[in-house]
This record gives sequence, C-alpha cells and structure tokens, in this order.
Amino acid sequence: MGEHDAQRRAAWRFVRAVIRSQSAGVIGAALSGLLWQVGAVAAPLMVKQAIDRGVLTRDHSALLIWLGALLFVGLLEMAAGAVRHLYAIRNRARSDARVRDAIFAHALRLDASYHDRVGPGELMSRASSDSEQVARMMDSIGHTIGYVLTVFAVAVVLLVIDWKLALIVLIPLPLISLAGWGYSRRYHAQSERLQAAWGNAASLVEETVAGIRVVKGIGAGRPLAGDFRARSARIVERALDIARLDAVFMPTLEFLPLLGLLAVLWLGGRRVIAGDLSLGSFVAFNAYVAMLVWPLRVLGQRVTTLQKAVGASARISEVLEAEPKLREPRHPIKLEQAVRGDVRLADVRFGHEDGHPVLDGLDLHLAPGESLALVGPTGSGKSTVAGLLARLYDPDEGAVLLDGHNVRDLALGDVRKAVALVFEETFLFSDTVAENIRFARPNANDEEISRAAELAGAAAFIADLPDGYETVLGERGFSLSGGQRQRIAIARAIVADPAVLVLDDATSAVDATKEHEIRAALTTVMQGRTTLVIAHRPATIALADRVAVLDGGRIVEQGTHADLLRGSARYRALLALEAVA
Repeated sequence: MGEHDAQRRAAWRFVRAVIRSQSAGVIGAALSGLLWQVGAVAAPLMVKQAIDRGVLTRDHSALLIWLGALLFVGLLEMAAGAVRHLYAIRNRARSDARVRDAIFAHALRLDASYHDRVGPGELMSRASSDSEQVARMMDSIGHTIGYVLTVFAVAVVLLVIDWKLALIVLIPLPLISLAGWGYSRRYHAQSERLQAAWGNAASLVEETVAGIRVVKGIGAGRPLAGDFRARSARIVERALDIARLDAVFMPTLEFLPLLGLLAVLWLGGRRVIAGDLSLGSFVAFNAYVAMLVWPLRVLGQRVTTLQKAVGASARISEVLEAEPKLREPRHPIKLEQAVRGDVRLADVRFGHEDGHPVLDGLDLHLAPGESLALVGPTGSGKSTVAGLLARLYDPDEGAVLLDGHNVRDLALGDVRKAVALVFEETFLFSDTVAENIRFARPNANDEEISRAAELAGAAAFIADLPDGYETVLGERGFSLSGGQRQRIAIARAIVADPAVLVLDDATSAVDATKEHEIRAALTTVMQGRTTLVIAHRPATIALADRVAVLDGGRIVEQGTHADLLRGSARYRALLALEAVA
C-alpha cells in the first residue's frame, strides 16, 4: 500500500508540473472558458427579460433591446469558444511534446542496466499512449474550469430566481459529488491496469518487429500471434471493466438532473398557473436546469480523463524518477587534450542483478597504442569488459582506469569520446550512409567520411550503391548485408577518432572470403591506437599484439597468439570449440 501511495503522489507531482509548465496556456484557456460560460449562463436571462418585458407586455422596442443583448451574448460565447479551442489544442500539443521530450532525454541519461531491465516497447508506450493521456487532460482544462463555473453560476442564478425551486434541483448535487469521488477512486485503479496492459502489448509488438527476421526464420509467427491475441484480450477485458463502471455512473449522472427538471416542470408549472411565478422566470429556470445536464455529464467524463492522466503519469514518473546508477562527478577531472589510451582494469568485480558474478578479480592492462585480443568461452564476460571500458556499467568493486584516472572521476562525455565501441550487433539509422558514418562526429567533412570508409573496407560497396554516400538506408540498415553494416559501423568508430577502440566481435558478420579485405584495414586502424579486440576467429585474433584468455571472471593466460597456440592446450581447445560453434 505504501508503494502504491508513493506512486500516486509521484503521479500528482508530475501532473502539477505539467500544468505549471503550461501555466500561460492554462490561464488563457480558463479565462476564455469563463467568458464562454458567461455567455452561456447569460443567454437564458436575456430570454427571460425578452419574454417578461417584451412579449408579455407587447413592447416591441424592449423586445428588440433584449434580442440585441441576446445576440451580443451569443457573439461573445462564439468568440470565447474559438479562443478556448485554440488554447486547448495549444496546451495539448505542447504538453504532449514536453512529456515525450522529457522521457526521451531522461532515457538517454539512464545507464545500460536500466535499459536491460526495461524494454524499448515499455518506453515507447509511455512516450506515446501515456503522454497522450496527459495531453488529453491539458486539452480539457479550459472546458473543465468553464463547466465547473457554469454549475456554480447556474446554482446562484437559480437561487436568485426562486430559492424554493432551486433547492429541489441543487440538493442532489452533493450526493453526485460523493458518488463521483468513489467512482474516480475505482476508475484510477482500473485505468492503471489498462495502461499496463497496453504497455505489455506494445513491448511484444516492438520486440517482434525488431526481431522479425528471427521470428520468420524459426517459424514463430503462429505462437507469437496467439500471445498477442491473449494480450489484446486482456486489454479488451480491462477496457470493459472501465466500460461497466461508466455504464453505471454516467447514466445516473445524466438522469438525476432530469428528475430535477420533471420536478421543476410540475411544481413551477403549477406556480405559473397560480400567478406566483412569471412565465419568463419559468422558461429561464427550465433552461438553466437543462443547462446543468451537459456540464455534469462532461464533468463526469473529465473525472475519467483526469484519472487516466494520473494513471499514465504514474508510469511516466517511473521513468523520469529512475536514477541512473552511473553518476557524473560533481567536479570531473579533465582529460588531457591528447588522450594516451593507457587502460587498466584493477581487481574488477562485476555481477548482474541476479547476483551471479561475471568478473571476479579481473586484472588487465593495455599500454598506449597496444592491441590486445580478449578470448574466452561464451558467458565469460568479454562483452562486459567492453562495457566497463566505455562506462556503460560501473564495477561492483575495483577500478577501471584511463590514463591513470578512475573513469568514475571523469566526465561521461570525455570517456565516451575517448573510447569507441563497435558491437557484434550493428545498429544503423534510417538515414544516408554518410550521416551514419559521421554520427559520432556530426562536423566531420566528406573527406574524413571517405577516408574512414576506405580504412573500414567499405568504400567499394558504397560506390556501388544507387546514390553512393547519399543512399538512404532502410530501417536499421537491413537493406545492407551484415558484413556491409559492420564495415559502416567500423567507419563510424574511425571517424570518432577514439584513443581506445573496442571491437566486440565486430568482424563476426564478415564472411571468411571477405575477411581478408577488412583485416588489412583493421591493421591500419589499430596502428598507434589502443585496441581491445574481442574475437573468436584466429585470423582476427592474430592481428593483436598479444592475447588474454578470460575464464572464471579472471585472466588465466596471456601471450602472443603464436605462443599460446604452441604452449596452451586450453587456448587450442577454446579456438576449436568456438570454431565449431
């Protein structure tokens, strides 16, 4: 219960923050909504005066005066309604953009361990459907304030016209408020469950689309379709739970004012016949009672809108209040202009959240300009070492040093600029080849782009593309082969010109017949640059000055590739096993 209350408080804090961020628009919407309702409330009074002072007295000039007043009130209502609508759309669009921008910016600040736990589908759901719920609330603020004021204004006018009749209409309103409060509590819980179901379905869609080739390759389409149908059924079920709640509350909310209208017609009609109430007052009274029906109905809907926004805000707040485990130092040490690339991992221990240690007392040193191949069985922590060097993660114990400085004491931007990673799984953006290569350094010129492509062995196939470097790649670069994508990724890392280059199985997608094309390029790239090569192919491993064997979370053997081949049965077995795998 305590955690739920904390989430609810966080949600309300977020709602208030969004409203404050659009305070000028909210005030504009409220004022225009107020003027709009002034026109709506004043109109029946104009009708009352026109009947009592013009129609019943047969006074044509008075009738024209009050008809003119009614026209003015109508024009005021029309103009204010137009302004209110503009403010509503403005508030909605700006709030939606602000929430999505906040989620996107904060997601970029969160570390890799958070993204390991929370899939992209969940983040997409919170940045789309959840932010839309908050935007709808901002859209309706002007209307809501106007309708609340309408209810109060109508109540006052009814009491002034005839307090006895007014009490018959107004007494049920507190009961409606109590019912609305109970309804909103239940609606909030139901809407949270619905939003969670939407997020669950969005995650499956995102993962399936991202891995569509795997899905088709293993024939998993039918079971995935069944899983999605089940998740969709949960969405329908939870939406129907809300619909059943609405089916009781909304008709009741509409029916109560109609009962008041029946009472007014009966009692008021008898008083008009008896001469105790003017016909104009009777007509105006009925108009006001009818006027209450729509605002009360809309206010009931606004309760649902607010509760959906609060439920969505709770999910958004989970992202925005998540603290990155990687903390920027308050006063970071400034790296020298020319980073030497001296890398050391000293007694490093690291484990995932399940408590299983991946690295256990790892010691490793790369001198400036040295290249080291890191090999080991699957799951030995090779990619974890790469992530630690770029500070995607922090070790549980020990230190990662760059030029003698603990990377925890450096600015994250400096570390990421000094250390470039090329992963086994290459990600390219739906942009031109040139823009993908200059991604890490947007100010790189065309000559630097071409040189990087030459070094990465990509220039030849780029020249054969329809528009060369200006060819727009498809989604995630899948219009290229795996080897072509990886060569562009290597070119991207070269353009970044890092002091330390980490190739995390970066040549795995290059087939053996083409590997010689990239080996020469890598040899050139690695010269004078500290390079960590994570590989399983002997030819790629042989590019490094020396080799370190990782097993059990520690370095168990080191030496040149040739020395280890001659003197280590473990090394020979490891390469043979990986070659088979």
